[in-house]
Amino acid sequence: MADAKVLEAQKWVNKTYGSVPGYQKCPEDGKTGWSTMYALTMGLQKELGVSPVVANFGDGTVAKLAALGELGSGWAKNKNVVKIIRYGLFCKGYTGGYSDTGYYDPDIALAVKHMQGDMGLSQSGTLQAKVFKALLNMDAYVLTAGGSDEVRSIQQWLNGRYWTRKTVDIGPADGHYSRNVQQNLMKAIQLEIGIAEADATGNFGPGTQAGIKSKAVVSQGSSGIFVQLFSAACVFNQPIVTINSDGDTVQTNTVFKTTFDSNLTTFVTVFQRFSELSATGQGDYATWAQLLVSMGDPDRPVTASDTAYTITPSRAKKMHGDGYRYVGRYLNEASAGGGSKMLEEGELANIFAGGLRVFPIFQDNGRTLSEYYWGNGYTHGRKAHDQAVHFGFNRGTVIYFAVDYDATDADMPQILEYFRGVVSGLGSKGKRYLHGVYGSRNVCAEVTKETYARYSFVSGMSWGFSGNLGYPLPSNWSFNQVKEFKVTDGTDTFWLDRDAHRLGSDPGQDSVNRPASPADDFINYIQSLYDLAKAYGKGDPNGLVMEYIRSDKYDDATWRGLIGKVDAGFVAYANDHNMGIWTEFKDPFTGQYLGPEHMMATANGQYVKPNPKGDISLGDVAGWGGDLMTLYGEWRRDHDSYASGATYIGDKMGKIGVASTFGFTDLVEDADGYLIAQAVRGGKTIVQAVRDHYQGNGGLTRFRDYVNQRFGGTISEAAAQAKKILTDTPPNTDGTILVGGRILLIQTYGGTGTLMPHLLPSGQLDEWCNAFGNNLVQHASTESIRRAEYRANQQRFLRSK
Repeated sequence: MADAKVLEAQKWVNKTYGSVPGYQKCPEDGKTGWSTMYALTMGLQKELGVSPVVANFGDGTVAKLAALGELGSGWAKNKNVVKIIRYGLFCKGYTGGYSDTGYYDPDIALAVKHMQGDMGLSQSGTLQAKVFKALLNMDAYVLTAGGSDEVRSIQQWLNGRYWTRKTVDIGPADGHYSRNVQQNLMKAIQLEIGIAEADATGNFGPGTQAGIKSKAVVSQGSSGIFVQLFSAACVFNQPIVTINSDGDTVQTNTVFKTTFDSNLTTFVTVFQRFSELSATGQGDYATWAQLLVSMGDPDRPVTASDTAYTITPSRAKKMHGDGYRYVGRYLNEASAGGGSKMLEEGELANIFAGGLRVFPIFQDNGRTLSEYYWGNGYTHGRKAHDQAVHFGFNRGTVIYFAVDYDATDADMPQILEYFRGVVSGLGSKGKRYLHGVYGSRNVCAEVTKETYARYSFVSGMSWGFSGNLGYPLPSNWSFNQVKEFKVTDGTDTFWLDRDAHRLGSDPGQDSVNRPASPADDFINYIQSLYDLAKAYGKGDPNGLVMEYIRSDKYDDATWRGLIGKVDAGFVAYANDHNMGIWTEFKDPFTGQYLGPEHMMATANGQYVKPNPKGDISLGDVAGWGGDLMTLYGEWRRDHDSYASGATYIGDKMGKIGVASTFGFTDLVEDADGYLIAQAVRGGKTIVQAVRDHYQGNGGLTRFRDYVNQRFGGTISEAAAQAKKILTDTPPNTDGTILVGGRILLIQTYGGTGTLMPHLLPSGQLDEWCNAFGNNLVQHASTESIRRAEYRANQQRFLRSK
């Protein structure tokens, strides 16, 4: 939406400076953007005597501006400079006064005070050179969507304490960890350990490393500036998302503080385990390094590696002796750069015989943005599949597709298109293999979020990449590349990259040509449980299997009210026959670890409380409906930073590596539970239903089948069902239970007094429900491209050749 004062500023600055050498006109559209801020900056340069003007507020401009002194109340030496200040304030979102007085009037002074307060500075109302520079950029000084109050408080603290220091600029105060914030934190650490102001550049060099080791190590009971800086770094790297022993997603956070207390010790211990560091609970050097730079301490002990060199028997022996247990190797020869990178015939045998596991990498040059488009990804996905089959890699192996350059946010749409092509290419060959991503932290996180990459291989060694500055380690990281070095073994030398490996993530492969599906053991488990249910001789064996698997986590009073209690006699009978409850198994289609307890609770709900055609039921609450209610509660809890419910669903629902009660595996378990229940209701045994789903093609089209069968295949019907589950009261006992369950679930995650969905303005509720439907349909279309889409994509591919 156009802003009249911004439009006025754009017209004025273009008219006033349009003929100045070097000046670049900004669009006259009433919308603030970098082009408008650059135009105002170039206008200021003209008034300061800089020629030619440039679209950059550099040190020369700051020096010229500083020579004018502090600009404050009554200043009127240059009316155009005053106009630039006033227009800059409007573009920044502050009211700089509507009358052109020609001098620094009280309206300007008041607006500057507000801005300084938002920045975290003392509210003098005078405009120093650095504050002027901060006025003419696109940084926000108020909390923006998705931002954190805790992060914002640290941003303000850093600004207030360090902005007058020579190399420190005023940073944003928007609640988002970013490259600029990371740099200001690093400079603050350098200044506190005694590095001279002129040398505090934000680089993690030897002097900084030595200073941290000698002065900044902190632990429980410590207090003061280094605890503040350390806890700030911890906040910037949160949340830490992990999976507990029950298979639940757990989010660990901390806060900015002056004293290192037991809560910070807990957070640090979780962070260290997540990062594969020694779990000391202390702010030691290795932990500082891991918090500050993507490679962390490059000399810490690691167990993984990757290389472009052939692994011979002697090299495998040397690597194993040096403590390595994993090695990444290339499935293909790069198209440029020389050298023999690709796996050679017989090399895997050398790797396995040497006690190493292997993870495959696919990279075809991949060093410029021009190489990333759908058609190239499609070709690479198919080629990677064929190469992996050639070498005998087992079904379910993760192949890491590389983005080997400093990709920016502006590059991300093309990179995501490339990975969508990769997914389609692998899918066109039967989804035998899963895609992973190699790249900066930002690339890995975005590709995972938007294309559901199974694991991330982080190029942490490239610590200067913009995508590694201001971004935490992705929650699905498996390998982190930290250092390249030359290995010498007698007369043989070869280059190796040292990689950290996260336990419980990608285990690599220790064999090839294995025929079994990852779900085979789970299917055998269902068969054994079903056989026991038949031998038990009471009740429905299919229902008993579902009840047994949900009995530990989904048999409290609420669940009994929803779908009935489990048969305690069968639970005891199965336990007496050495059965146990499986908490996870690997989905052969996505590579994600699914939770049978939640899935079978969903299946049991749909089995005993099926929804009438076009209506809702308590069985829905046991699956997607309950998950939508808890997600709604989370949104209302977070609505100060997420005004839009659609944005919240887009960021939180069905996403991998995002802490949410309705994440990707929750959505898969809802879909699978529903489809398995429908198959059993249609006459199959639970064993047949599970086998057909995970060994047949059921998992290939799970989202499409789920959306079609439960939601009529349309966004509008899914939205209608969502609105019913959130607001309707069915006219029977089930209705009373449903409403009670709805209130309980929403308030559990949103807090007592959370605004119930039926009290939302209708537009907001409709937006939320439509976003739910759109999210479901997007998953269905991403999973299985229809023929028409295949034709369209193939045409795109042919045009790109």
